[in-house]
This record gives sequence, C-alpha cells and structure tokens, in this order.
Amino acid sequence: MVPPKFGFSNCVVFLFNSISMAYNAHKNEENIADFWEKESIFQKSIEQRSKDRPYVFYDGPPFATGLPHYGHIVGSILKDAISRYATMQGCRVERKWGWDCHGLPIENIVEKELETKSKKDIETLGVDVFNQKCRTKIAGFVDGWKKTMRSLGRWADMENAYKTMDVEYMESVWWVFKTLHENGYIYKGHRSMHVCPRCETTLSQQEVSEGYKTIKDISVTAKFKITSSTKEIVNEDADVYVLAWTTTPWTLPGNVLLAFGEHITYCVVKSDGAYYILAKDLVEDNFAEKEYEVIGEHDGKTFEGFTYEPLFPYYKETEKAFTTVLADFVTAEDGTGIVHIAPGFGDDDYRLAKAFGVPFVQHVSMGGQFVDTVVDFAGVQVKPIGDHMATDILMVKWLAHNGKLFSKKKYEHSYPHCWRCDTPLLNYATDSWFVAVTKIKAQALETAKNISWMPEHIKGGRFGKWLEGAKDWSISRQRFWASCIPVWECECKCGEQIVIGSIAELEKRSGVVVTDLHKDVLDPITFPCGSCDKVMRRVPDVLDCWFDAGSMPYAQAHYPFKNKEEFDKAFPANFVAEGIDQTRAWFYYLHILSNGVMGKNAVDNVVVNGMVLAEDGKKMSKKLQNYPDPVEVMKKYGADALRCYMLSSPVVHAEDLHFSEHGVRDMFNKTTNSLANVLSFYMMYYDEQNTVSHTNTTHVLDKWVLARLDETRLEVEKYFETYDLSAQMRTVVAFIGDLSQWYVRRSRERFKGLTHKEDAGFALATLKHVLLETSKFIAPSMPFIAEHIYQEMKKLDNTENNCESVHLELWSKSNSVLENKELLEQMNHARQVVELVLSLRKETKIKVRQPLAQISVSGVTLSKDLHSIILEEVNVHDCVQDVSSEDVVTKTEYGITVSLDTTITETLRKEGLLREIVRAINLLRKEQGFTVEDKVMVEYFTEDKYIAAVFVEYSQELQNQVLAESVVENKSGEVVEIEKIPVYLTVKKV
Repeated sequence: MVPPKFGFSNCVVFLFNSISMAYNAHKNEENIADFWEKESIFQKSIEQRSKDRPYVFYDGPPFATGLPHYGHIVGSILKDAISRYATMQGCRVERKWGWDCHGLPIENIVEKELETKSKKDIETLGVDVFNQKCRTKIAGFVDGWKKTMRSLGRWADMENAYKTMDVEYMESVWWVFKTLHENGYIYKGHRSMHVCPRCETTLSQQEVSEGYKTIKDISVTAKFKITSSTKEIVNEDADVYVLAWTTTPWTLPGNVLLAFGEHITYCVVKSDGAYYILAKDLVEDNFAEKEYEVIGEHDGKTFEGFTYEPLFPYYKETEKAFTTVLADFVTAEDGTGIVHIAPGFGDDDYRLAKAFGVPFVQHVSMGGQFVDTVVDFAGVQVKPIGDHMATDILMVKWLAHNGKLFSKKKYEHSYPHCWRCDTPLLNYATDSWFVAVTKIKAQALETAKNISWMPEHIKGGRFGKWLEGAKDWSISRQRFWASCIPVWECECKCGEQIVIGSIAELEKRSGVVVTDLHKDVLDPITFPCGSCDKVMRRVPDVLDCWFDAGSMPYAQAHYPFKNKEEFDKAFPANFVAEGIDQTRAWFYYLHILSNGVMGKNAVDNVVVNGMVLAEDGKKMSKKLQNYPDPVEVMKKYGADALRCYMLSSPVVHAEDLHFSEHGVRDMFNKTTNSLANVLSFYMMYYDEQNTVSHTNTTHVLDKWVLARLDETRLEVEKYFETYDLSAQMRTVVAFIGDLSQWYVRRSRERFKGLTHKEDAGFALATLKHVLLETSKFIAPSMPFIAEHIYQEMKKLDNTENNCESVHLELWSKSNSVLENKELLEQMNHARQVVELVLSLRKETKIKVRQPLAQISVSGVTLSKDLHSIILEEVNVHDCVQDVSSEDVVTKTEYGITVSLDTTITETLRKEGLLREIVRAINLLRKEQGFTVEDKVMVEYFTEDKYIAAVFVEYSQELQNQVLAESVVENKSGEVVEIEKIPVYLTVKKV
C-alpha cells in the first residue's frame, strides 16, 4: 500500500507560547478521500464485520433533480456518524444509497422542457414518449451528489444504488400492495379529496399539509329564495330568503341543498321589505350596516323541508335537490349558520347529499374548469394560478346582476396549494384506491410504543398526534411516471377484479414477457376475464410516490423475491434519520405499511433533525443568495468542521438552525485546527528512541489527561448508544479544548526535556497514546482528521496492531476513569482557581506575562503538584496560607476563595520584561519560518537602561527560551516595542 499523502507541509510553528496553524483541511481531506477510494476502505469496513451482526438503517432516497442542500447534508452527517460508530462496535453496516425517481418533481421538469400545459397534451404526445423522457432526467445530478458526499466524508454505496423506477424495486412495491389487499387493507372508494387541477391528480393528507399558504380571498353571502309556504314563520306574502355564506363562490353553481343545525337558534329578520333567515348569533355580523328588525326566533328543525329556487339554473332539474335539511356539522361560529351543499366539493357535502338521495352533481372537471353544463362559464378555470380570485369575482358579478347577492367581503385565510406546482387545490369528489389506515391504526399505535425517538418529545407529539388522527390514505394518482396500481378489472364491469403481486404472475396470466412495470408498458397488457368472455384491463391510476417510499425497506432488497432470510433476520431496522418534515411523511408511511404488511414497526430508533435556515432565520433561497454554498464552505474549513458544527447544534434535536459560516469557522478553530496543532506539536518533539510507556507515568498532568480520555470515550459511547449526537459532539469538543489548551500548553516545558529527560519521555508517550485513541473516538464524527492523525502516528511508529485505517478499528474500552475520578475533580478545582486568578488579573489590568509574588487559596484542598500547575498557569511565584500585602484583591466563586498579591517589585518587573522580550523574539522566529531545530543568534539594542539590564542579567535564561547560541548588543534589525519602548531586534539563523 502506498502511504497516503498527508502531512504538514503548510504548517508554520510558533514555538512555546502557542502553535499557529495554516492547516489546509480541504486539501488533506481530498487526499484522505483518495486513500479511502484507492484502498477500498469503505468496502473493507463492511467485509471485515460479521454478517451475524447486522446493523441496518434505511436511507430515505432523495430526488436527483438538484444538488444537495444543507437539509440533505445535515441528514447525511447524522447517518454517517451513527453508521461509523456502529461499525467500530463490530457491526456490519451496509449502506445502500437510493434515488427517488418517480412522481411530480420529475414530471414537472419534463413538462417544462416539452412545454406541455395539461394531461391531455401528454396523452396526445404519448405516455411512452413522456415516460422515456422522465427516465432520462434521473441521472442529471448524480455526479454532483457523489462529489458532495465524497467531500462530506459520507460513506454510502452509491454505485449499486436502488432506484424506485427499477423493475425489481417496483415488483416489491406490487408485493406490498397485494399483501395489504390480502390483509383487507386496500379498498376502492368515492369521496371528496384535494386535487391539483393543473396536475389533475389527487393528493394525500400529508401532501396537502405541505402546501398551505396564507392568501386573500372573497367570501360571499348568497340569497336563496324559498319557494314553499312560509306562513308559519312570516305573516305576510313577501319574499323570504335563506342566507348562506361560502368562502368558495365558484362552488355555488353546484349547490343542491342548504343545511341547518338542529339545535341552533335562527332568526327571521326583516330588512328592505324582504325577510332573511340566519343564525341568531350572527345577525349583527351580517346586518351591521343595514336597518333591520328581528321578526321571530325558531330552532333549526323548524326550517327542515323548505324548498328553494336554485341559485344558478344549470342543474334545476336535479331530483330531490333544492331543499333545506338538517346536518350535525353545521355551526354558528361564522358566516350565517347555514351551509350551502355542493356534493362534488367536500366530504360532508358528499355524504349529506348521498344520505338524502340527491343525484351526484359535479360542475367542475378534475382539471379545474367549469363543465359545459355551466354554460355561462364553461371552460373557465375556477382557481387560476395567476389570479386565484378572478373566477370568484365573476360569480359575485353574476349574483349581483341576478339579484342574488346579499354581501361580499375580502378575507385572509390559509389555503392549500400543490406542493410541487403551486396551483391552488380543489376539494373534489372522485374515485380513489385507499389504504385502510383506520383499520391498521390501533396496531400502529401499539407498535409505535416500541420506537425510540431523538428527540423524545416527537414520539407522543408531532408523530404521535398525527398517527392518532390518521385517516384512510388515498394512494391513487392520475399521472404517468410512477409505480402502477397492480389491479386488473373486467372491461364489462362484471365485478371480476385481480390484484397482481409479481411479474411472474402477470406473465402467466397474460402470456407477455414483462421487463418494465411503468404505465406505458402495462396498460396495453390484457388477459381474459375468468367470469365472462370479456377482457381484463389495468385500472388507469398510478400509486402515490409515498407508497414507493414507504415500501423502501422491502423494495431496496427486492423482498421477498430475493434476500428473504437476510431481510427477515434484520427487520426491523436499527434506525432511520431524516428531517422533521418527514415525521408526517416518510416516517409515517414506513410505519403504516410495515404494520399492514409485517405486523410490526419498521424501525427501532428514529433520529429527527430540524430545518437549516439562513442566518437571518429566513428560508434558504438561491434567489436571495442568503446562504453560503456548502461546497465552498467545505473548501474553506473542511468537511470535519461543518460536521462538528452541525452535530453540536440544535438542528440534530429537531430544532431550527440559523446557519452561520462564522460558526463553522469557529468550530474549525476549536476542533480540526486544534487537533492538527496538537499533532504538529507531538511531531515536533517526537523521539524514536523513546521507549517508556504512558502506563508508568506518575506526572499529574499525564494521569489527568489519560483519565479525561477514558471519561470522554465513555461519555461519547453513552451518547451514541442513545443517539444523542449533539451531546457526544459537545463532549468531544470539550475534550479537544482540554487536550490542546490545558494538557499540551501546561506540558510545553516538559516536552523540551531541558531539565528532566525521562519526564519528557513520559509526556511524549502519553500524548502519543492520547492522540491515537482520540483518533478512534472522534472517527464517527470527524472522519478526516481522525484518519489524518491515525496515519501520521502510524508513519512515526507502525506496529502490527495498527489497522490499515482508523475506520477499520474497533471501539476502545475504558477502564481507568473510576479510579481517577478524584483526580478529575481535583483538576477541575485547580482550573477554577486559575479562572479566579485570571479574572482578578483582568480586573486589575495586570498582564499574565507579568509575574506576581503570591496567592492564597481556601475552600478546596489541592495537591502540591496541582499547586505547581496553578502557579505556572497564572504566572505567580508562590501559594501561601495568607497573602501578607497591602495590595491584595480577593474573589470567591465555586465555593473557593482566592487572594492575589498585586505588588510588582523591581525583580518581578524585570521578569515580566523578560517574558515580553521572549515573546517578541519568538514572533520574529515565526515570521522567518524557523523550526525547533534551528539555533539562532539574537542582536538587540535599546536606550532604555532598565530593558538593557534584562538582556544582560537574564542572558542565559533568554538563550534557553528562544534557542539562541548568543545574545549580543548591536544596533541593527527592526524596531519592536516592549511596553511601548523601542527596541532593535535581529534574529539570525546560526
């Protein structure tokens, strides 16, 4: 194997005080991705795990009609992190990618390209031509997806991806349909549903819920003239009208009944010489601007059985129509308390008209146009997409012209639109095939108890409430590019009906070799009716694409035609992860179909992510350009930084994230860059002759960081096991901060080995172990930097125990955290003391580089070793029982009291100046690109005698700290300021 091209060719080291990093994350990540591909690491991560330990997750297929956005990316990060963790736990995680190929998204693209305006245009063109065009659009963005997933570090088998348009996938969908039918969960019905007039197809409850928009509309109160006797309510011979209010004036030509509420009190109101009937509670609302007199009050039953003049003349011959009836759904909350009934456009309307034996009237076509019977408006779109009020205004004008308009009013309300083409939907009565969800619901609610959710509140909240209120699911679609409903019916309507569940069954019945299951191929296939001498033909509808998606667990494996034993063994899946919008979509359909087919839940764990919005909280929009391109973000900061940012954010707990590039940059500095710095630091001091083991160290910092390593690994494991990815990520980030900002920084002098060679060996051995183990537990979340560290450590010290990749390693076990619990607590107290001292320094405006004499600490007992660490960190000489000084400041927090002596003696001031000089020289070293191996000569000159004395008195210490052969006085070089005093400094390589 050729070693991957990782490394630090772009690193610049700033010695001792800090390490500055120009780590090119994107370049290194590209090299690592090349290594993974060349050495087939993903494939090996599967093959090296036993088939007896499957870990299954279902990957919801995206549409390949555009490049991945942040919503796709956050989902991919979740799936990848969990899958990598499960692999490290010894599980076999096969990650099959999928593409959602069917439905309106593809059809709409093709329609725009072909410039078709309606279903009729497509049928004229030819369904075969149209479907073939749809097929060609599937792969348009596949390469872009592959490239983005590669950059993101998402491992998935995209080369053998399932496609919902593949014949094997579609055959399994048929099996699901037939199994549901055999179990009594499929039926054909006629009811009112939402349809898209532009797409000319029905929509499911969930699809309708996706497209609500707040719009302004016109409401109308129409006058329906009573034609039967009104003597019992009016004493004189005068016109009496029933007032009915509607928010859909275009439905008025199809009116057949008027519905009253039996227990509602109604008034007869006289105004302008006519009488009007409406609910008592709504009189003032309707007559507020008119003079009126209430003549009488009656209950709803009084008005049952009156006949009235049809509002429009088009269906005046309809039998049993144009009468007043009672209905339990009528309320007096708004309008007039009387409901106009148009059976073609509402479930209540349809059922009521049917109950009273009124023939079905439907004055609008499924394409949203008035039918020819409505002669004055024939062919007019009832809800035109460009001006949704235009037809309602025509209705208002007609009513006004014919003396049948009582009032009109503009109002604002939420109205459903097609989730794909944005056309206003219509409530429309039509035939459809249904999944009898109401029959499955009780079982589905019970098996839902077996599912764990992250976050947990989704279980009984957004998902649970939706499931409780679930209705039968309309799965018919009157479109073209989709899986077909596999039902053949006799053309003579003799009642013969056959549900086909496989290709073999269809071939046997028809004698036709079947290689495709799309509409254009199947519709011509017929076979003889078994009950008469006619022909069986397929019903024309196709399936809702959510039926495709909900069948994914079985169809991706071509179950039960293949892989039956393996599938049954691994079902239900371990987890799924998708956006919160899928709780009422894909998650729901998976659960319903699984209960209908398998009698149990489809998955055991569901991870739900929230929505990724622009930084200002608005929806991300290409038009507004209010978000950075994810590809460019990864080029700037690397995929690991983006992964950490997402995983540590509220978005993995189903909350919204206002995406901030600054947040990614900050995470890059805290994680990727910090780890690269630590690795660079280790490599700078690496000694191949060092043979000591970290297990033998006695240094408190080594023992602490080893305990923190074990503690962190245990916490990360705990959080992964409960799918709490944000908690595990925050745990990782905290550890990286402790490693780089506490352990390494506090151990800098030890690594130099200037005073204690053996201790330097223990520090190196400890950091080596920590880096190697850190690379393992960060591997699921930060796969690139984990691999980078692992490979660099391998190059320095390769052993037979090392794997080819960190992603082939097993999860390490922790065992020392309990015995070092006290040390962890003690170190935490020590850092609290440091925090208090630094706070006092800030308040008194004394730099940390300025040494001070003494502190005192009370409220906590710390070891001598920890006292030494504290003193080094806060740059104080001694810790005493009581600070004896007039210049003392005190602070209490965490139950700890710290006192600080702020007196600065002449000696202390010189020590502070020495630190300033060391800092200035090291900055010059950094600017010139010197490394730890480079010895230098320092030249200085200053007219300030105090600073000049520091150069002389501390010459040897200065040489040690800046790796100088000599420090001599010479007026040359550039001028730097030491406490605002000009000093000439030159640093020359020896």
